Amino acid sequence: MTETIKIKELSHFIGGEMIAGQNGRFSDVFNPSSGEVIAKVPLASIEEVKGAIDKAKAAFPAWRDLSVARRADIVIKFRNLLTENMDALIDLICTESGKTAEDAKGEITRGIESVDLAIGAPHLVKGEYSVNVGGQINVYSAKYPLGVVAAISPFNFPIMVPLAQTSMAIAVGNAVILKASERVPMTALFVSELWKKAGLPDGIWTVINGDKDAVNELLRNPEVQAISFVGSTPVAQYIYETGAKYGKRVTALGGGKNNMVVMPDADLEQVANSFIGAAYGAASQRCMAISTLMPVGEETADRLIMILKEKINALKVGAYTDEEVDFGPVISQQSKESVIAAIDKSVEEGATVVCDGRELEIVKESNGFFVGPTLIDHVKPGMDIYEQEVFGPARNIVRVPSLEEAIKLINEHELGNGVTIFTNDGAAARKFTTEIDVGMVGVNVPIPIPVGYHNFAGFKGSRFGEGHMFGPDQARFFTKTKTVSERWLTSSANTGSTFAFPSNND
Repeated sequence: MTETIKIKELSHFIGGEMIAGQNGRFSDVFNPSSGEVIAKVPLASIEEVKGAIDKAKAAFPAWRDLSVARRADIVIKFRNLLTENMDALIDLICTESGKTAEDAKGEITRGIESVDLAIGAPHLVKGEYSVNVGGQINVYSAKYPLGVVAAISPFNFPIMVPLAQTSMAIAVGNAVILKASERVPMTALFVSELWKKAGLPDGIWTVINGDKDAVNELLRNPEVQAISFVGSTPVAQYIYETGAKYGKRVTALGGGKNNMVVMPDADLEQVANSFIGAAYGAASQRCMAISTLMPVGEETADRLIMILKEKINALKVGAYTDEEVDFGPVISQQSKESVIAAIDKSVEEGATVVCDGRELEIVKESNGFFVGPTLIDHVKPGMDIYEQEVFGPARNIVRVPSLEEAIKLINEHELGNGVTIFTNDGAAARKFTTEIDVGMVGVNVPIPIPVGYHNFAGFKGSRFGEGHMFGPDQARFFTKTKTVSERWLTSSANTGSTFAFPSNND
């Protein structure tokens, strides 16, 4: 007898409570490993979003006025709760995203780095002070929170990206509304409970589940002062342009088409191992995943492919419940079909499939959304699989004759998120890091994603706006600077009217 899966009806988290959806619209939440619906998430109406914003606005003044030390203390308690509930978080992430336990744990650990940085908010919001700039005037600056701010997060990192987008925003005194991906809402709702347990005042953390209606209200509503977005490039551009139209501060991070350049002097065994993890980890559903391998020289390419072919064919794809699995499914049936279509199109355009993930038994027979690791050789600029981001395990090889040609091709691409070079030649590495027009650069590092206390963002079509996701720029993005010039007059200082700037006086 087949076991019936109990489908859970999820909620929003508003004003410190789990609140049921009111308008009757829901979206299915799948377990990507089985293809089964495991929950239904409410899609908020415009009125529900407005109500959540109003509650956040009402809660903001008291949180703003709380001492930075007290706010940091609550962030510390939240951080401790994250580590105490690591196993529960891993299980949620695996269930709704299909990641392996190792990958889920790594994501949580990286997310905690952002929380650690937020604990240092008292240092990051310090102002500046100048004594007697002229005319006995002292000038100082101070940073203040913006008010109600919003984060719109993607499905591929159910906890790391939301923590990176929101931890500092809360620590510096804002009220935060998270519009989590409707594909992975359960992790965000669980995080809400941890903030509550940590002592965060009701209304300072809100989770609104929804689709474009909810997003558009966050973009239009005048009470929302800033938007942080991570997702695809077309949507990032829409978020930026729409938010800017309504006078908001916006940072919108888009996709990536990340390259690994391999010089002839590199250790190809090391390169192959690095490429495997960077290219296929999390079923390649990372904006910093390596999409394109660029070996310099035909001999380098031929030798590297021989090594890679054996390693890629040995990878195991399956459900997270199998501890021997290297990576799991993509997020949806639509994603699976899109990845397979991209592989098919590359063959039509003249590329060669070296390792074919379409042919695995689990891909053909499972109800889960599995695609096997695929490697495609002889890809050329202009082919769809080279130009477009493929959010799944279809990786490609572009053979180049020289480092100069690799730099030229990478710089000409519309996306500029991450790139790395493998070489033992310091001069080649220096040339590469100097000339490449990409936001995050690695040298012998497979995924050049910065640690949580360095800024994270790409260039070109990979970022719209000037903010960052990780790093100290978060404190700047979520605060506004007020500059005060003050002078305390005495009777002897009264020299009559003057048309010069006061600070021009001695």
